[in-house]
Amino acid sequence: MVTSVNLSSSLSDSSCSIDSSALSDSAAPRVAELMMIQDAAGNLIAFDWQRAGDFQIQAEQLLGKPMKVGFAPVSCSAYLDRLKRVLASQTPEQFRCLFECGIECGNRTVLFDLVMSPVILPNGTAALVAVTGEQASELDETRSPLQAVEISRGTELDRYQQLLTQIVWNARQNLELSTIWQVTVDGLGLALDVSRCVICPYDSKRSSIEAVAEFRQDCMTSLKGTAFEIQADPLLQKALTTLKPIRAVRQAPEEIELNSSVDVPQTRLLVATHYQDQPNGVIILDQCDRDRVWTQAELDFVQELADQVGTSIAHALLLIELQRANDNLTLKHRELDEARHQAEEASRLKSEFLANTSHELRTPLNGMIGFLKLVLDGMAEDPQEQREFIEEAHRSAMHLLDIINDVLDIAKIEAGKMQIECSPMSLPELLDQVETMTRTQIRQKNLSFEVQMPQTHDEILVYGNYQRLLQVLLNLMGNAIKFTNEGGVTISAEVIKKRIVVQDEELPGLVKIRVADTGIGVSLDKQDKLFQSFSQVDGSLTRQYGGTGLGLAISQKLVEAMGGVVNFYSMGEGLGSTVTFTVPLYQEPVMIAAD
Repeated sequence: MVTSVNLSSSLSDSSCSIDSSALSDSAAPRVAELMMIQDAAGNLIAFDWQRAGDFQIQAEQLLGKPMKVGFAPVSCSAYLDRLKRVLASQTPEQFRCLFECGIECGNRTVLFDLVMSPVILPNGTAALVAVTGEQASELDETRSPLQAVEISRGTELDRYQQLLTQIVWNARQNLELSTIWQVTVDGLGLALDVSRCVICPYDSKRSSIEAVAEFRQDCMTSLKGTAFEIQADPLLQKALTTLKPIRAVRQAPEEIELNSSVDVPQTRLLVATHYQDQPNGVIILDQCDRDRVWTQAELDFVQELADQVGTSIAHALLLIELQRANDNLTLKHRELDEARHQAEEASRLKSEFLANTSHELRTPLNGMIGFLKLVLDGMAEDPQEQREFIEEAHRSAMHLLDIINDVLDIAKIEAGKMQIECSPMSLPELLDQVETMTRTQIRQKNLSFEVQMPQTHDEILVYGNYQRLLQVLLNLMGNAIKFTNEGGVTISAEVIKKRIVVQDEELPGLVKIRVADTGIGVSLDKQDKLFQSFSQVDGSLTRQYGGTGLGLAISQKLVEAMGGVVNFYSMGEGLGSTVTFTVPLYQEPVMIAAD
């Protein structure tokens, strides 16, 4: 009879307990014919097997020693990895393991169904595991060691296949790249109990990869955000080329130092994720606390997971491209819809403009025809009245000419055919001409008029086109007089010293000209329509005051063509208006200091 240790009494001690709450009833073997207690290094503390005598195994020879000779798992490293994982997680695991048994009669392999549970001490820590199980089958001597290893590998593959299914399922629940990356490293890091696991997207157009997601033990430094140069590391190149897991060991540190991290791995494993044989990422697993030997089952698991994750990444990238294309189409649809609305609005405005312009053209034309008809029919009582009829017809003709000129100007501007030649000219002379041409209108409405010039020793010279600047000022003055019933109009000028370049001419500054009135003003919500061609703030005002509504639009285009800008200011209806525009200063005047 082989001497054995009674595990029942050992496990009944109140000083420790085995956490088996995570196992279902079906998880525990029906007959515990094998019972062991082991420490974290795998040394046997207690051993009892009903068939130990059949294999000439003596328990006393095994106690206090690691499982190597007489009774040992075929894949010892995988068994020890599982033991450490159970102690770390304090969670029981059920698995199938192949053991080599016997010494004198020659090694025979036995397959066990086992449950490994942590022995939890009162302080909450676990330093021992209890292993119980029953024999599943025994392999005879006709089977080769390779066949035995294949059986052991098959039992591991069952577990890894379940883990693979779970990780891939979690990753595919959400097609966001960040989720896929994080779920992959978390699942892989926990499944293989590595020190650190990172994933780096790969783009063939870039010379480096960067860690975007990471799993790591608490004691490890983070590599997230770290960039790895591909050309400087042969392991990365090999992983991306072969699409197979690439192992590196501590004996060749120059092959595994992908960065200068203080956590130099004892063992490193790299595998490329790919889709249709094209890599799209790299997974890096580091084992820093021990020199780990990767089993074939683990390598197969990592390879299969990389294949599945590569497909998920490709699908997520495709979804991103589709979303981007959809966003572009949506944006273009909005732009086309906005363009359609603008075209419809422009068509409406032009129709309204044509209606108003037709009215404006008809009014002076009817005046001309009426007064000339009176003269032709001899309706004038004396030469003086006849002269008055002819003068009224002339004024109507000039008004008609102004309207036609506005229409022609805006047509030239919109066609880009407005040519403006600039030259030096006197600003006081220009403003005197404006006063002369508008004096009659101002007197008819009984308005005040004032021109305010800066005090200078010499004449202010500006750089522009005389006729076009005169047209701008007459437009602005015409609007100010038209929409002002009480008060008056003020024109002021201000010299601004600022180096500018206009039509390849370097000039010393600008002159800001203001035309301010005390008229009806414009509400704040309607001021954006003032400079739009064919647009009027209020169509009813055209009927009341007359005009085509092109004055400000034409003035703005003319001023901008001469290197200036136009602005409109009004505090609201009934509060007057101020229009400012700038014109380049040709020669800096000598200013007179104020007293």
